[in-house]
Amino acid sequence: MIRKTLKQTSKSEKLKAFIKKSKIPPEFLATNRRMISRGVLIGIFIAFIPMPMQMAAVLLFMPFVRFNVPIALAMCWLSNPLTMPPMYYMEYMTGAFFLGSEIAPVEMTLNWFSENIDNIFIPLYVGTLFYSVIGSLSAYWAVNHFWKSSVHSAKKKHRHHR
Repeated sequence: MIRKTLKQTSKSEKLKAFIKKSKIPPEFLATNRRMISRGVLIGIFIAFIPMPMQMAAVLLFMPFVRFNVPIALAMCWLSNPLTMPPMYYMEYMTGAFFLGSEIAPVEMTLNWFSENIDNIFIPLYVGTLFYSVIGSLSAYWAVNHFWKSSVHSAKKKHRHHR
């Protein structure tokens, strides 16, 4: 379903005119399995990292890796103001567990964070590394798997109608 929607959208004349007018390199908007799955991988990897300017970090990958940039930017939005506190708390708890460190009682106030950043920084980023790698690789695999199964079922359906 999503695969077909992406393919139809990429054939839009209005979109093609906008891309040409804006001088956007078309390889960063490709809607094939490889480009979409890479975009998901990079976007989710960055989404789990607690830092400002996540979307700019995605754009820093552009000279080194070819991927669908709009998909990667959309994946960054998984960490939004509503999802950030539970995500970062989960990352902190996981990092503290991996390091065997004492878990500090967390308060959701700026004052608490400014006073305790030294204590939570290392466990937070250890948990971040874990979830960034596992989450992005899992999403990459899932996109590839579902894309291939979608193509397979479409071919099977097409053969059946012949």
